[in-house]
Amino acid sequence: MSLIRVLLADDQTLVRAAFAMLIGSAPDMEVVGEAGTGREAVALARSARADLVVMDLRMPDLDGIAATRLIAADEDLAGVRVLVLTTYDTDDHVVDALRAGASGFLVKDTRPADLLDAIRMVTAGDALLSPGPTARLIARVLRSPEPPATGGPDGLSDRERQVLALVARGLNNTEIAESLGLSPLTAKTHVSRIMGRLDARDRAQLVIIAYESGLVVPGS
Repeated sequence: MSLIRVLLADDQTLVRAAFAMLIGSAPDMEVVGEAGTGREAVALARSARADLVVMDLRMPDLDGIAATRLIAADEDLAGVRVLVLTTYDTDDHVVDALRAGASGFLVKDTRPADLLDAIRMVTAGDALLSPGPTARLIARVLRSPEPPATGGPDGLSDRERQVLALVARGLNNTEIAESLGLSPLTAKTHVSRIMGRLDARDRAQLVIIAYESGLVVPGS
């Protein structure tokens, strides 16, 4: 069995140690490096051949957003996913991290089992965006939208726009299928096709495109 190679990036040694112990206890994961700064995280992502970086947003030298942007822009790290850590109520930079290329976010007080599930989800290519927190967060921080970095949804079919709106609200493929009366495979195919048409890296970018284009209105 191929293990998920996880890199931990956090400026607090005790936090890294706790996460390392938890991840090391999972039979399908291993910690391949620990970084205390953003620059260390970028360097280790390259040298340790990580599959996923658990990235704190607030770090010295180079913050998590800038580090995420460097990782996402590096063609040699195209397969590396970033799961950002946030205190949620005090971090107004999560959307910036998603714009930079992160595949999701996680609050630091999450349950241990949920952290492991999140790592598996993001490594598999899904975005970790739960409906309630995602909608509230984007409503709060997307007050001055930036132009979408990728194409907008105008060229999508009506069905694809429906699917994109549900992705933006945090629904997974099974929930999208149930909402629209489709099979899970059909829903998955729609999502994959939309990502290709919008040149989106993953579902997290689809969320940003949906909100920034006005397809989904914060707070609706």
